Amino acid sequence: MPELPEVETVARGLRDPLMGRTITGATANWPPTIVFPALDQFRDRIAGRQVESVGRRAKYVVIGLDQGVLLIHLMMSGRLNVVQASEPLGKHTHTYLDLDDGRQLRFHDVRKFGRVYLVEQASQVTAKLGPEPLDEGFTPELFRRQLVRRSGRLKSLLLDQTFVAGLGNIYADESLFAAKLHPLQKANTLSEEEETRLHGAIRTVLRRAVEARGTTLADQGYVDANGQAGAYQAKIAVYGRGGEPCLSCQASVERIVVGGRSTHFCPQCQK
Repeated sequence: MPELPEVETVARGLRDPLMGRTITGATANWPPTIVFPALDQFRDRIAGRQVESVGRRAKYVVIGLDQGVLLIHLMMSGRLNVVQASEPLGKHTHTYLDLDDGRQLRFHDVRKFGRVYLVEQASQVTAKLGPEPLDEGFTPELFRRQLVRRSGRLKSLLLDQTFVAGLGNIYADESLFAAKLHPLQKANTLSEEEETRLHGAIRTVLRRAVEARGTTLADQGYVDANGQAGAYQAKIAVYGRGGEPCLSCQASVERIVVGGRSTHFCPQCQK
């Protein structure tokens, strides 16, 4: 968390305030946030750069500059927003960029796990990531070819960013429920119909989550670039609902741990 829908929502919210702006300076009070280049070089290289695009790749916010690319991974608790520089800094705002219109792009990160990269090309960071599940090129045929080479459990596979980019715990559980597939089923045991069903479920769940501007859980860990909560939590079928009745069949939703991650499923719908 945040996952693809949340990061996509944040990127869309940053597009208007950042497009065309020039970055005039950078501050990082928690140096480990800046992965590349070294902090002093980062400050020198980012100053004077103009924002030409704001988008997303997997779980990264990708800000295209007139020279280079800025990538920001929010990890578990990161938040990005653009505010007036005169606004008091929050307790957990450790990194911020000054803009030429008197505002700042601020990176608020309670757990300090978020990471920032300034590189020549985004592929220097994202080269090993799998395909984007909402791209037109992510076809059932491509998905099938990927599955054939894998023998792991479906839940672990969907969390593997080299397999499909952007899925996390919430939407992996929700996609498997929508496809009526058990999280422990082995990838190479799926029938062609099941493969097609899972492919469609991933795309449908993610599209609906993007439309709902992401999921904000009870801990309020995610809000968009304007500080607004998402709405997809009202549509969640199984994630975080262990012990509650399945919305489809009323069986009790079960919780297990797969690869160290909480996993929720309906034992009746997902046999």
